[in-house]
Amino acid sequence: MSKTNRGNFFEDFEIGQVIRHATPRTVTGGDQALYTALYGSRFAVQSSDAFARALGYAHAPLDDLLTFHIVFGKTVPDISLNAVANLGYAGGRFLAPVYPGDTLSTISEVIGKKENSNGRTGVVYVRSTGYTATGTEVLDYVRWVMVNKRDPGSPAPEPVVPDLPAAIDPHALGTAAPLLDTANWDNALSGSEFRFGDYAVGEKIDHVDGMTVEEAEHQMATRLYQNTAKVHFNQRTEAKGRFGKRLIYGGHVISLARALSFNGLGNAFHIAGINGGRHVAPLFSGDTVYAWSEVLDASEIDGRHDVGALRLRLVATKNRPCQDFPLKGEDGKYLDDVILDFDYWALMPK
Repeated sequence: MSKTNRGNFFEDFEIGQVIRHATPRTVTGGDQALYTALYGSRFAVQSSDAFARALGYAHAPLDDLLTFHIVFGKTVPDISLNAVANLGYAGGRFLAPVYPGDTLSTISEVIGKKENSNGRTGVVYVRSTGYTATGTEVLDYVRWVMVNKRDPGSPAPEPVVPDLPAAIDPHALGTAAPLLDTANWDNALSGSEFRFGDYAVGEKIDHVDGMTVEEAEHQMATRLYQNTAKVHFNQRTEAKGRFGKRLIYGGHVISLARALSFNGLGNAFHIAGINGGRHVAPLFSGDTVYAWSEVLDASEIDGRHDVGALRLRLVATKNRPCQDFPLKGEDGKYLDDVILDFDYWALMPK
C-alpha cells in the first residue's frame, strides 16, 4: 500500500460518505495580518480590537473569508486534489465568530455526484462544516467541483444532484455577530457614513479601484490556507494543461473582490451567508481585478434591531473597470471579462 496520498478521483466518492479532514489549524493574529497584507481589507470590526469591543465583540474576529478559506483548505487533499475546477457554492452560513487562538477543523459529506458527458470527469457535491476544538460550528456550505476520473472507461454512476436553496432565509442569519451597541458605531472610524437604510434594492455600486494579482502572492495565500491543489502550484504539470500556466485559486478572487467592495460598502462589516457563487472564468497572475455590486434585497432580521441584512451580488472582472457594470451579453452569456458572480448576505448597522 502506498504511503502517499494521490487524492480521490471521481469514482472514489460515494453518496453519504463522510470525510474527516486532516490537520486542525490554530489561527493567530499573524494569519489575520497576512490576510490583510494580501488583500488590503479595511473593514473596521476585523481590523480593530477597540472598535470591535465597543460594539460587543470579545475583540476583533477573524475576517469571515479567512475563516472560509481555512475551512475550505482542509478539504482540498480529500475532495479536490484531482479537480479540474471548483465550480460553485451555495447554502453557506457563518454560525459563530472565530477569534485568534481558535482551532479549526472540517468534516465533509458527499451529497451528490454526476458524470460529465465527456466521460473523463464528473461533478461532486459536498457539504463541508467547520468546527472549533470545543465543537462549535462556525461555518457550513455546499460546493461542487469537477473532478477527473481515474479510468475514463469506468461506468457512469446514477446521477444524484442535490436540491440547493436559491438563497438563505435572512431570518436564519446573524448568529455569528453579537448584539451590537450601534451607538458606539463610529462612521468616521468605519470609513463610511452609509448604513442599512441608505441602500436601495436595485442599486449598483462601482467599487472603482483595481488590484493586480502577482504570482507569488496568490501562491502564498493558498499556502496560508493549506490548500494543496496542484493547479495553483505546479507550473511543470500546468504547462501541459488547458491554459499552460497555474490558475489563481477562486477564493483568492472572492477575497480580492470583497476587499475592493469596501469602497462603497464600508459598513457591510460581516458576511453572514453565501447564497451562491460561480467562478465564471479563470484568473492568472498579471491580471487586474475590478469589482461592482448590486443590492438584490434588504431584510430585517428577527430579534435584531441593531443590524439589517443586505443581499448583495458581487461581480469581479479582469482587466476591465466596472463603471458600466459588466455582466452578461445580449445572448445571456457572461462577458469574457467577468470572472466571478457571487451572491451573499452582509450585515450592516442601522
